[in-house]
Amino acid sequence: EITKEAIERAFKHPRSIDTHLVNAQQARRVLDRLVGYKISPLLWRKVRRGLSAGRVQSVALRIIVDREREIQAFVPVEYWTIEAELAKKIAVEMITFRAKLVGLTDGTRLDIHNREEATDIKDELEQASYKVIKVSTKKVTRQPAPPFITSTLQQEAWRKLHLTAKQTMAVAQQLYEGLPIGDEGSVGLITYMRTDSTRVARSAIAEAREFISHKYGAEFIPPHARSFAVTAKGAQEAHEAIRPTKIWREPSLVKSYLTATQFKLYELIWKRMVASQMSAAIFDNTTVDVEARRPLAKANYLLRASSLVNRFPGFIILYTESKDEAEGDETKASLLPQLEKGDKLELLGLFPEQHFTQPPPRFTEATLVKMLEQRGIGRPSTYAPTLSTIQERGYVTKVKGSFQPTELGIIVNDLMCQYFPDIVDIEFTARMEDELDEIANENRDWVHVVQDFYIPLEKDLEHASQLMEKVKLADELTEETCLECGKPMVIKHGRYGKFLACSGYPECKYTKAFQVKVGVKCPECGSELVEKINKKKRTFYGCSNYPNCQFATNFRPLPLPCPDCGGLLILYRQRWAKCTKCDYKGRLPEAETGHE
Repeated sequence: EITKEAIERAFKHPRSIDTHLVNAQQARRVLDRLVGYKISPLLWRKVRRGLSAGRVQSVALRIIVDREREIQAFVPVEYWTIEAELAKKIAVEMITFRAKLVGLTDGTRLDIHNREEATDIKDELEQASYKVIKVSTKKVTRQPAPPFITSTLQQEAWRKLHLTAKQTMAVAQQLYEGLPIGDEGSVGLITYMRTDSTRVARSAIAEAREFISHKYGAEFIPPHARSFAVTAKGAQEAHEAIRPTKIWREPSLVKSYLTATQFKLYELIWKRMVASQMSAAIFDNTTVDVEARRPLAKANYLLRASSLVNRFPGFIILYTESKDEAEGDETKASLLPQLEKGDKLELLGLFPEQHFTQPPPRFTEATLVKMLEQRGIGRPSTYAPTLSTIQERGYVTKVKGSFQPTELGIIVNDLMCQYFPDIVDIEFTARMEDELDEIANENRDWVHVVQDFYIPLEKDLEHASQLMEKVKLADELTEETCLECGKPMVIKHGRYGKFLACSGYPECKYTKAFQVKVGVKCPECGSELVEKINKKKRTFYGCSNYPNCQFATNFRPLPLPCPDCGGLLILYRQRWAKCTKCDYKGRLPEAETGHE
């Protein structure tokens, strides 16, 4: 922990450098460079210049490609569900609720495979009488999530703020290094942001409990301070969790000194830390079983409804952790009327619905980081650069926020699987992390670990150099034509990135710079606006007629004209546009933002 107390304690009890930790880090660095510096040049020769392989990035790519193949091979299966809208008469009012058909009252599971089966069951349910046969209510407590570690911060920042891992770490770095906060001067707002430990300094826990008592009341403080078990595989716990350096520095107090993104990330970290020391939320979970009795039937149908009612908000008054789409949300349930065993119910309607089983979802920034962490692949500092690299190399692209491998990514992955199976083997990579930890724990010699890795790698390299055939990637055709011979232009890849070349090469050697058109005309000269990259590798948009026209903007141009003056609209927030000519600002429909 980097606190005043910890630093003073460290000065009072100095120790020598732990050479085993140094050796473990050195071994990790050497292994990473062996993979990158040995295999990447081979990919340059056999596939395309500018490609790379890595001990972590190649495994991440394999995970994405394997999931894509699962999706492609998936065969959907039809199934049906039936819900009944039921009512209980209370006084003169009919109170309605919905119950779902779950099976038969004798415990037999009911699977409905097609429309015919659904129609037959619906016909029987229409003739049935309905009665409550069981009502059970139990108290459910929901505990808060632990304070952030690197992986969970990246996951939650993606879910809640839609920030990439790279963006999250860049902003967190700014909050950690310090920002000018009024009279306080430059202040570090959060603790170190590359960590795999959920431990928190005792002084911070005491401060959080004092703040909660003052802000929310004594009932929002649990009897004992919370501590959380580490869940990350092979966690080193070299730093405490990511938390605000001062709990009393509420986000509202520093909002005016931060950018919008800095504020949102600080608020997320602050709320997560404070909520982690608050009381549990308490719910009443009520389940009602309803019997649909059929004349002369051996077993009757069983329908079930449930509700979740919050009795004490606890930590959710401040913060609730988001869920990935595949996980669902257990708190979703309809409210039920007051029901008792034996209550007769009236059927108001039946609602059969067709479904198909869904393939596993593609990985998002959040779920891929979660997978890497769960499998013990990489370290907190590697997640963001790994996700950036596989995109920059053209191995994957984002489709509606999810990773989809490109043709190039699939080719590179298949070559790696064929010629370097250990490098892209998830279990092998996780075992390597374990061996590196053993070096840190004085159980392995780092030179032997590197040697055991290098000798098989050298054999695989020699084998691949001799047998791997050169891959010919198909050129991507464009709508542009060659100015010299009239043939279509294609996208090529060179030392400095993409460029356009005549498809008639080598007879015609005409080339030109590659420009990504955005479909919007320059407001000053009428030429096409194109996407460009500046020296700091940041995207901006400028006129294709440069240097004759020097119009440029950092914001994505929109194809819609300004409704007030007809000028150029730019997207300056997620769903907001403003005009470059007048003072117009307005919210846009989602389909017109130009973003997936």
